[in-house]
Amino acid sequence: MKKTAKILSIAALAGLAFTPAAQAEGFDVGADVVSRYVWRGTEFGEGVAVQPWLSYTFPGISVEVGSWGSFDINDDDANEVDLYLTVPAGNFSFTVTDYYFPGYIGDDDFFEYDDETGAHVLELSAGYAYENLSLLGAVNVLGDEDNSLYFEAGYNIYEQDDYSASVFVGAGDGIYTDVCNSNASGDFNVVAVGLNVSKDIFNASYIINPDQETSYLVFGVTLQP
Repeated sequence: MKKTAKILSIAALAGLAFTPAAQAEGFDVGADVVSRYVWRGTEFGEGVAVQPWLSYTFPGISVEVGSWGSFDINDDDANEVDLYLTVPAGNFSFTVTDYYFPGYIGDDDFFEYDDETGAHVLELSAGYAYENLSLLGAVNVLGDEDNSLYFEAGYNIYEQDDYSASVFVGAGDGIYTDVCNSNASGDFNVVAVGLNVSKDIFNASYIINPDQETSYLVFGVTLQP
């Protein structure tokens, strides 16, 4: 199996690939506790995960830098520590994300970025938000010999009684369709269709992965000062 496929099958397709929400200026810290870590339609780890973050948004320009991590309480190997930079431009945002998976395969040296021996995957992504619609496009440019693509569209469908609900559909190729199914070709396919519901600090997601022919129900709590 390819080196990239080995890393991403263990790490559930390279971690979060996370597009941070806009924050107030200055520092922001917190953590989510989730019943399962499911990212872009694939489960990561074997149990409950704690997912802390630390970020800083520069006053006046709203550029955000930060780190996000995930730590499975039942699986010491299922750890991830990411760095990201997001630059807003009107309704658009542009993000560079460095996913780091120490100890999964090859050299876990943080400063090793070699495609064959490093534990990093570098992604470039662009997001667009207008009223209830959100769009995301992303491509891996390092640590993934397939340069895998991912696209997602979401739409907010409900805002009432402190509840918020949205639906989404995501599709990708390469690592998103060739690491968890030995018969998969890596061709472009839908990998995530779901519903998110949140209220206060609580949230839940029901997710179907048509490519893997499976589904997930994930519950999370956000802890923040």
